[in-house]
Amino acid sequence: MTETLGPAEAVMSAEVARRYYLDEQSKVDIAAELGISRFKVARLLETARAAGLVRIEIINRFGLRSDLSGQLRQEYGLQHCVVVDAGDRDPGIRGIVGEAAARLLEEIVTERDVLGLPWSRTIASTVSALRHLPPVPVVQLTGSLALPDSGSPVDMVRAVSRGSGGPSHIFYAPFLLDDAAALQLLRRQRAVAAAMREVPKVTIAAAGVGAWAPGRSTIYELASPQERRRAADAGVVGEIMGILLDAQGNPVTTTLTDRLLTIGYAALSAIPQVIALVIGRERAEITRALVSSGLISALVTDAELGQALLG
Repeated sequence: MTETLGPAEAVMSAEVARRYYLDEQSKVDIAAELGISRFKVARLLETARAAGLVRIEIINRFGLRSDLSGQLRQEYGLQHCVVVDAGDRDPGIRGIVGEAAARLLEEIVTERDVLGLPWSRTIASTVSALRHLPPVPVVQLTGSLALPDSGSPVDMVRAVSRGSGGPSHIFYAPFLLDDAAALQLLRRQRAVAAAMREVPKVTIAAAGVGAWAPGRSTIYELASPQERRRAADAGVVGEIMGILLDAQGNPVTTTLTDRLLTIGYAALSAIPQVIALVIGRERAEITRALVSSGLISALVTDAELGQALLG
């Protein structure tokens, strides 16, 4: 409620507010210069706001929902949370989320880090938006899927390494193999084995997330109808890097698990910072599983999913 002030108090409140908010003086300095106590300075600042002499406005200048970002970070104990001011039906949403993820990586990656990148269309958008990183090693975390306009993890890792000047650890191999025997044979190949030996050194990884539903996961689309049904019956609600998870964020092993070239649940859990890039409220269940289980430390998402997670 707006307070009614006398002229003397109004003048003093305005003067204190001007010094504090515009001149960036401390309360102690203001008190000393005006000959009043710092407690009265604090009361006058409260009075200035209550009387409408001061209005504080938070402006969204970067296309982000700072309110949702802060609420989600606090609700789920995340180290970082970035919610873009867009929904999954907005044109170019994958690029918008990828851009936000790129800015986050540029902010938090240091020269002491090792960056891990899997195959993902959203990660491809992130890589294309990166402008600068320190010269960190970059490690490929999964095989590749040949899809239009998706790129490969080899291309992504090389692009980041070229831009930063750091070394790259890559291998040419598919993400999904025909059977378990083919996967085991491929894991023994020199390049694959060498890259996998670098995985324990990874300190920051970024990954896309899929829900176990049509059109919400590339892995789901590539699985056979029998594999989809068996995974759903086993409690799978989604995947990250091809690692199948239930609603509590626990790993689920199926016949599909034995055909996917990825780092595995234990290796993912050991990475200190995992940034999940998630689009669409239909992925709320798998995202909630990830943040609740502590498997991820950071989230980059859209406003619709952000609201669904709080709801």
